[in-house]
Amino acid sequence: MREPPLVDCHAHVWTRDMPFIDNPRHTPDYDFTVEEYLAQLDAHGVELAVLAGASLFGDYNDYTIRALRAHKRLRGTIIPNPAAGIFELEKMKEDGVVGIRLMFRGLERLPDIATFEYRRLFRRVRDLGWHVHLHTEGPRLPALIDFLESTGVKLVIDHFGTPDPKKGIACEGFQRLISSIEKGRTWVKLSAGYRIGEAAAATYAKELLKRVGPDRLLWGSDSPFASFETQMTYQRAIDPLYEWAPDPQIRRKITADNPIALYFSH
Repeated sequence: MREPPLVDCHAHVWTRDMPFIDNPRHTPDYDFTVEEYLAQLDAHGVELAVLAGASLFGDYNDYTIRALRAHKRLRGTIIPNPAAGIFELEKMKEDGVVGIRLMFRGLERLPDIATFEYRRLFRRVRDLGWHVHLHTEGPRLPALIDFLESTGVKLVIDHFGTPDPKKGIACEGFQRLISSIEKGRTWVKLSAGYRIGEAAAATYAKELLKRVGPDRLLWGSDSPFASFETQMTYQRAIDPLYEWAPDPQIRRKITADNPIALYFSH
């Protein structure tokens, strides 16, 4: 019998009556409550999980924070208001928040993260022991990684780094991701492979394992598979792990040791 992952490092929860941002990428017409997600974890033998801030709701993080407060098996990242004060952020940390998510994918124009407002935020993230959780297109990664490395924060990059599909592992962002991992303060999630195609996801996962090994890799389901609900199941999110990392000791690093050290050890 295959052992299940111990930690799911990427999932979202919401209710349909939460306030959406203006012009969201999509508007789910269903609830996916924290109780439903926890039942999904239990059904698949997954003990711990990390909720990712969903861009659909901007910096309305209330539901996520309440879920973390109520369920100590959860940690989470929030979509930040860059002006958030240290006392507000410290309270979030007490509730189980472990980082901020920069959801930059699909933006026509990126915010200027070199402003004082953002530099102050990154310093607070560093001082809290949090990480910056980044999701953007692969070609945008080099400049963003360069700047974020300069701030001294820990960095977690979503979804294999989302390489340019035309360039694959030769994408400049994917290569910059590898060099950042080698410096020792960056992790990458093997998550949402179904969004980029199973073959591409396998190629990226195997290349990462070959180039940098398992110590900075994490696994996430991306449940509830927004916009792919009829095509994906939780088990289908788990199954590729056994192809990417057939060695159980390597899988344990990716699905247990690494996420516990990053998310649950402080």
